[in-house]
Amino acid sequence: MNPVIRLLCVVVLCWISSECAARKDTSQTKNAETDIFKAACKLVDSAKYRDAITLFKKAIKIKPDYTEAFNKIAFAKIKIQDFKGAEKDLQSALKITPDNYESQKTFAILYYETKKFKEAKATMDSAFKLNADDHELHYYQARLMFDGKAYKNALDACNRALDLKPKFLDVKFLKGEIRFAMKDYAYCVKELTDAIKDMPSTSPNYDAYRTRAKARFELGDFKNAVNDWNVFLEAFPEDEPALVSRGACKIEIRDNSGAIADFDAAIKLNPKNPVSYNYRGVAKGENKQFVEALKDFDYSIKLKYDYAGAFVNRAAIKFASKDRRGACDDLNKADSLGDEMAIRLIETYCKH
Repeated sequence: MNPVIRLLCVVVLCWISSECAARKDTSQTKNAETDIFKAACKLVDSAKYRDAITLFKKAIKIKPDYTEAFNKIAFAKIKIQDFKGAEKDLQSALKITPDNYESQKTFAILYYETKKFKEAKATMDSAFKLNADDHELHYYQARLMFDGKAYKNALDACNRALDLKPKFLDVKFLKGEIRFAMKDYAYCVKELTDAIKDMPSTSPNYDAYRTRAKARFELGDFKNAVNDWNVFLEAFPEDEPALVSRGACKIEIRDNSGAIADFDAAIKLNPKNPVSYNYRGVAKGENKQFVEALKDFDYSIKLKYDYAGAFVNRAAIKFASKDRRGACDDLNKADSLGDEMAIRLIETYCKH
């Protein structure tokens, strides 16, 4: 082959090769922002919000008018309570695409999380006009109604969300909270039991156990209430109200020593809570530790001078200690404070 022709062939082949390589690189990078966006969305679904934000920023750097990325990064920032950052991103999204549904929905969520409830409702209403079939928006509407104590309307909103997404766990947990607020304790237990069954073991909702424990206490199911408090306290061993509540349940199942241990732990965390001393006094009284029980009731009343329940409980210990006059004085004090049980006890034990 002629050297000139051979050289020309080499040049042409090199040009073709480089052109193909360039095209290949272009095809790989053409939708880079979309690939990054999808990866970031997966991180949001896994609650890895800060990592997601980093990727969303990369996508926006490649495509500065990426409305969807601005909406999603705003949502992630809401989750980490960077509310100012979220608002800035949403404003950027709306500048690019005015009347964008996702922007309005996320703004509604932002208003809700920052307790701007009037603005949240108005923005939700506008968003629903654009899309009435978004399960997440119905969920936040339910939360807004729940906070406003419109419980029946909140349940309706929850049911609409579940119609759209039957396995929406956050809605199921919310329904349990609503039922508890409505004092529908049996329904509360049922709702939360169903939700807990569907809950992934890797990310338990401990608030569900706490609410179910409270509902079970109200229903008199003290043993199972203790079991729920056990789960909650294993995760949060220094939650003082939970220790007090479990101790109260233990009194009801006659585990008085266990109750005393819970109240000891609660008092160590907060030595100024009169409720802990009152309940510990009850548990000690059940264990016939009358002197120690009286000390707890005395201190409970010292901390809260108008604690009617503590006066009634101290009266019971005084009766057991043959101090009838002291017991009746305590019952009269409790009666003056409006305790309904006190008057019945006075009629039975102090009128003769």
